[in-house]
Amino acid sequence: MPATSLADWLRAESDAALEELLRTRRDLSTPPPSDSTVLATRAGTPGSVARACEDLDTVTIAVLEACLLAGADRDPVPVAEVTGLVGTDITRPLARLRARALAWGPDDALRVPPAVREVLGPFPAGLGASSPSLAGEDLGARLAELPDDERGVLNALAAGPPIGRTRDAGADLTLEKAGTPVQKLLARGLLLRRDDQTVELPRELGVAVRGGVFAPDALTEPELPDHPHQPSTLDEAAAGEAMEFLRHTESLLRSWSAAPPPVLKSGGLGVRELKKLAKDLEIDETQAILLAELAVGAGLVADSEATVPEWVPTTLTDSWLASPTAQRWMTLAQAWLELPRLPGMAGGRDAKDKPIAPLSEELRRPLAPVARRRVLAALADLPRGAGVKSVDELVAVLAWRAPRRGGRLRDETVRWTMSEASALGIVGLGGLTTATRALLAEDRPGAVEAIMDALPAPVDHVLLQADLTVVAPGPLEPELAAEMDAVANVESAGHATVYRITETSVRRALDTGRTADELHALFRKKSATPVPQSLSYLVDDVARRHGRLRGGVAASFLRCDDEALLAEVLAHPVAAEHDLRLIAPTVVISPDPLHEVLTGLRAAGFAPAAEGPDGRVVDIRPGGRRLPAKARAARRNPGEQAVLTSDQATRIVSNLRAGDAASARRRGSAVRAPVGGGADTSATLELLSRATLERREVWIGFVDSRGTASQRVVRPVRVGGGVLEGDDNQRYSLHRITSAALVEE
Repeated sequence: MPATSLADWLRAESDAALEELLRTRRDLSTPPPSDSTVLATRAGTPGSVARACEDLDTVTIAVLEACLLAGADRDPVPVAEVTGLVGTDITRPLARLRARALAWGPDDALRVPPAVREVLGPFPAGLGASSPSLAGEDLGARLAELPDDERGVLNALAAGPPIGRTRDAGADLTLEKAGTPVQKLLARGLLLRRDDQTVELPRELGVAVRGGVFAPDALTEPELPDHPHQPSTLDEAAAGEAMEFLRHTESLLRSWSAAPPPVLKSGGLGVRELKKLAKDLEIDETQAILLAELAVGAGLVADSEATVPEWVPTTLTDSWLASPTAQRWMTLAQAWLELPRLPGMAGGRDAKDKPIAPLSEELRRPLAPVARRRVLAALADLPRGAGVKSVDELVAVLAWRAPRRGGRLRDETVRWTMSEASALGIVGLGGLTTATRALLAEDRPGAVEAIMDALPAPVDHVLLQADLTVVAPGPLEPELAAEMDAVANVESAGHATVYRITETSVRRALDTGRTADELHALFRKKSATPVPQSLSYLVDDVARRHGRLRGGVAASFLRCDDEALLAEVLAHPVAAEHDLRLIAPTVVISPDPLHEVLTGLRAAGFAPAAEGPDGRVVDIRPGGRRLPAKARAARRNPGEQAVLTSDQATRIVSNLRAGDAASARRRGSAVRAPVGGGADTSATLELLSRATLERREVWIGFVDSRGTASQRVVRPVRVGGGVLEGDDNQRYSLHRITSAALVEE
């Protein structure tokens, strides 16, 4: 049963049929069995015929079009006649058509379903209607006599479609009086007049212009030139891109931990937040969209679904950040392969000419994983280590292999896939990496091993410069990388990362509990160059002033052995701002949280440090927000059938019945005019509160987290905390309710 007919089927069937569905657990998302396909296609269902034609190559489609030219959809025709129209052996493509019930019958009585003409269009092979008056003429000689302008018109129509709209079609003139190429061709009888504004190229003339029913090179698969590389070279190039992508992902997660961007009311990420992300990471918006889509697709970020929803990192973020590089790459690569969305569509326009936002429901395309694997499968057919020279050549080959697959986004999807795969390190130099080949073969341990071999070996040293910069000549060992992140700021990233040490970064390291002696030891042990004297002076100077003021929680307190310094603090305006009060010669307390007090003191020019119960320096900086990770659906192997669970079927039936009830009430006269929605949430809240007190049913229109608009009739039980709770135990966020109306008794 096709997935598209699930809703209609569930409405029509009884509860007994639903129980039978749950008992048998048939897969509703896959094509029907082959015998069902035979019956459907022979019955002439356009949908089944179109689906059966999706992955047919150009030669097989040409054979089907030749059958239409011969009239096999109306009467039986000999196979030899079809072979003559195609101009080449059709044994193999005809066998494919027979296997799909798109053709049947003996060799002297071949038939095709009538619906094929509806699916392939009114002009099989791009040829027009036959003109008996041209039969038997020497069309080659007549074409040779035509001037270039008239021949240009014929060439354009011969390429298909064979019709054209022009005002010249309405003039019935002799050749002597004709003034335009179209008028002259009509006068010569080389064009057919369909109406006052449309002309058509006769089939016989189209064949003569082309040199056959099909152009000589149209039935030959285009070549896919490749550039040979050493597999190790290709793997190393892709590994460099993978490391850069992982670094940007880490930056995104840390940025959104500190300041989560809001979710648009219709779902998705706003333009302003996208531009800010691209600017902060110093990347273009296209790559920023891919980063955001994969972060959500991998479960590292989720919609908080609060009263004011935000995109917040989940608890999986911490484990992902602590994982080895190869494992982090595997998580993102697997998420990309299974992502049922097309990030490349973001920024375009939808059917209503509105911009498509990243992370919105408009980007959802369930067949996107199939399209990606199709592109990667074409690359896998190349010799190991080889890469395509041009993406356009790959587009042409895949278009020839399946001209009817993918619709209007067919070619763009190939380009998006190659661009995204290159950015992720799945593809390098136009070819598949060793790790990707293992990943496609479901060999995860082999993929991890391959990516580890491709990544440059981590280095255990840095190069200190006299200008207080630190050069990491490669990826640092995890422990050393953590130390450098604590004591220095990244100035430029890449295969060689450049850090800069400043007074602020040294203070940050001291705030985490490190001492000046530990920082000196770190630089001596891990630097391959002499430690600059200026760096040692900087560390000692900051450490000398750092921690002279000690803060704790009272709500907060300050202590200092230097009573003069404490008096200076109390005389400063910051003391009044935080209500500092002296309780001992060396102790001051405040009702404000400790981090606010320390921030105010630092802004005033002091250098306090936070201490724990044991008197040691502690780091009290916020670690960023987290959401509980959502359970991810179990992965299926390629070709494995999906299973409809009892809970899923119950939810489907419940939603269908609720939608039907809402539509029925809405069509009748039982619903008052809707109120509220949009910016006027007060009217909505007032109406829902009234319905709760009076225990009245209310009709609501709302938009879910995916941006899909729906209708429900509910009886409110409680309204509060930004949530409407109905008697059906369903919860609806008030900010997602677009309209509401009381249902009349």
